[in-house]
Amino acid sequence: MPTKSLDVVGIGNAIVDVLVQADDAFLADHGLTKGTMALVDEARAERLYASVGAGLETSGGSAANTLAGIAQLGGRAGFIGRVRDDQLGGIFAHDIRAVGARFETPAATEGPSTARCLILVTPDAQRTMCTYLGASVGLDPADLDLSMVAEARLLYLEGYLWDSDAAKQAFIAAAEVARSHGGQVALSLSDAFCVERHRASFQELVDGHVDVLFANEMEITALYETDSFEAALEQVRGRCRIAALTRSALGSVVLDGPDTHTIDPFKLGPLVDTTGAGDLYAAGFLHGLAQGWDAARCGRLGSLCAGQVVTQLGPRPMVDLKALMETHCRADQAA
Repeated sequence: MPTKSLDVVGIGNAIVDVLVQADDAFLADHGLTKGTMALVDEARAERLYASVGAGLETSGGSAANTLAGIAQLGGRAGFIGRVRDDQLGGIFAHDIRAVGARFETPAATEGPSTARCLILVTPDAQRTMCTYLGASVGLDPADLDLSMVAEARLLYLEGYLWDSDAAKQAFIAAAEVARSHGGQVALSLSDAFCVERHRASFQELVDGHVDVLFANEMEITALYETDSFEAALEQVRGRCRIAALTRSALGSVVLDGPDTHTIDPFKLGPLVDTTGAGDLYAAGFLHGLAQGWDAARCGRLGSLCAGQVVTQLGPRPMVDLKALMETHCRADQAA
């Protein structure tokens, strides 16, 4: 990859997560489908928040979690996303800068409040998300620091951006700049319902504009309208340079041209909360890719990072990821 001042720049929704433990009855009472993400308006977000117990507030957002993970691994990371100049906006900005990522998007001074996501964690460690997008959907091309994008080896985009026309235009503008400056473009499909809403657009993106695709089993089968993971795998093969497909307890499958790599999961402790597992898998994978690692080695680091974050509550690792990488990836380093 060309010499750049940044390894990865991500663009996504700047969200503060509120993590709360709940049971299946609560989900049923509120008409929520376990394991999915539902968009809600501010009024419903307030009602749900008032109905739950004490929660843990932490900066989140899919791409932001990934970039925070890359920074914790020692990578040079930047994030672009919109917050409001309110309390939650201040929390978000502080947290992502504190882990070493660059965040310079000016806070909005009017309009909707900072986005927040109520994450309901059930005893089986599944998470059900209710997201109020707030200020984050106001991101538009004028908010982009294109000089930051131009200086990145990899541009990472989250599929949730496709829910906003303004953010979609920012997405396209950034991808064009990244490509024109020799960078690569990575995309996360984000959520199966998001794929259902934008299937045709995502298929077009994967076919012609994306170098690295991240998707879980539900997302990739939704993209190609099949119940078979194997069929979806063959559908996506060759449409982008690399496809990293996660399968929860089954690990992941990485397609790299004609090669297929099956990556085992890392089991580092009891399963507590799956929030952020896909985000941290992408963090490890992209960090390795920016260092010039091969796809299989990138997949193993992604699996390691995901295996750590599911042993804790919340999407931002509470351990030293760089030390974890050095401990568990010595064989890869020696190779």
